Amino acid sequence: MTILDRIAQTVRERLEERKRRIPITCLQERAHYHSPTLPLARALRTDELAIIAEIKKASPSKGILRREFNVSDIAQQYKWYGAAAISVLTEPDFFQGSLEHLEAARRTVDLPLLRKDFILDPYQLIEARAYGADAVLLIAALLDPVQLHELYDMATELGLSCLVEVHAEAELDQLDLDRIEILGVNNRNLHNFEVDVTQAVRVLQRVPAHIVRVAESGLRTAEELAYLRRNGIDAVLIGETFMRALEPGRALEALRQELQACLERPVVLRLVGS
Repeated sequence: MTILDRIAQTVRERLEERKRRIPITCLQERAHYHSPTLPLARALRTDELAIIAEIKKASPSKGILRREFNVSDIAQQYKWYGAAAISVLTEPDFFQGSLEHLEAARRTVDLPLLRKDFILDPYQLIEARAYGADAVLLIAALLDPVQLHELYDMATELGLSCLVEVHAEAELDQLDLDRIEILGVNNRNLHNFEVDVTQAVRVLQRVPAHIVRVAESGLRTAEELAYLRRNGIDAVLIGETFMRALEPGRALEALRQELQACLERPVVLRLVGS
């Protein structure tokens, strides 16, 4: 059983309890449910590498990342220092996230917000909308093709963008790539947690030109980002690097400046698992 399987099992158990406790009608009464959403793809289609900056307190592989954890402050820093969008972890058991974190970010900034969680059920899409998300993550490894496309269609009907995530090239075969607008590749191996930053380039070279290409997980250096940009990647999602910094926004600003400097000179990079 991979870590993804363990997380999914826990998510299913919690989900049934939430459904009993909070009916869909209650979620639909929340103000955010009726607010306009911000298109994620539009925010990521820029002349430079777009950065989705992530807010997360912990991870299964690294434990607690940040003890002083003020979501509103972090979100504001990310906006000030150039994030194109913000990802908010809402999974409580492995990442110590919550929907309240998502709502706090929504109250603070007007950037597109991605609900980063393990979406298995339409109820979670309604939750995302009710707590202020503009987009959700759909992980191909968790869903069969029918489930994935049903959730994708429902999310679209709710006004939510979808970042569809794959871990390997073989997973592309279960996707209707003509319909997908944003596709992410997780560079982390689910079995041993090793990271290969070339994975996203190899996989995303296969996808149609209309798709926004996103690289995720384990990205730390400007040299890695320059490599990705030069090889057709439109955006990156970065969390741990910023969460471990004293000031996440300053870390974002510094990385963006270093990236620009890298892109202005030839890059020689030995790409190994990082």
